Amino acid sequence: MVPEQVKAAAREHRYPLLFATVSGAHLYGFPSPNSDWDLRGVHILPVEQVVSLLPLEETIEVSQDNEIELDLVTHDVRKFIKLLLRPNGYVLEQLLSPIIVHTTAEHEELKQLAPACITKHHFHHYLGFAENQWKLFQKEEHPRVKPLLYTFRVLLTGIHLMRSGEIEANLGLLNEIYRLPFIPDLIARKLAGAEQQTLNRGEIDQYEGEFHSLRTRLIEEASITALPESHTAQPALNDILVRVRLASLAKRP
Repeated sequence: MVPEQVKAAAREHRYPLLFATVSGAHLYGFPSPNSDWDLRGVHILPVEQVVSLLPLEETIEVSQDNEIELDLVTHDVRKFIKLLLRPNGYVLEQLLSPIIVHTTAEHEELKQLAPACITKHHFHHYLGFAENQWKLFQKEEHPRVKPLLYTFRVLLTGIHLMRSGEIEANLGLLNEIYRLPFIPDLIARKLAGAEQQTLNRGEIDQYEGEFHSLRTRLIEEASITALPESHTAQPALNDILVRVRLASLAKRP
């Protein structure tokens, strides 16, 4: 259940929201008891700011640390749509997150257009993300469970996207399909709050082998994917953007 403080952050945003969803560990299926809440979404800037010479508030970031730790990041609708038209799996995961805090009819339209935004080039997003996570894991003096889980989550999300054309960010659900025997134990450690637990040398060697195996599989799946070379969503996304801006103008007092 989404805490009231997270819902309040969406309600109290200084601009109207097109949507707000939960990302991070809660979306990925392995929140520890003290995991922060990652709230992501799209805000709608007023027309007078969009056409002015002053700097735009295209991205707004707010951090709170009261009863719970909250990290809120929203993009203006134009910036978010431009991100959707790039091979950026992260914004697709935010758009399609099943943990919805605020929604609108336009949010549903964007979700329906998500498949038309996906191309074979999203492979590069997931490969690069996984490699960066693995480097962070290797750099740790005492390697922990948390970065390892993020690495395997990204790899399986990418593999599944290349195979099915579908975004699935929940590691537990992904593992119901791919059945990697070590994933349930890692998730259990994280859920119990043991993500800071360090791994022994034998575990690290095992996971290094698993990382390279899944990395190779991601590359192979990308080489044979049926996903298209380019997206087809731009006209429809442009239509949504124009309608949202005009609606914002009409609501001015």
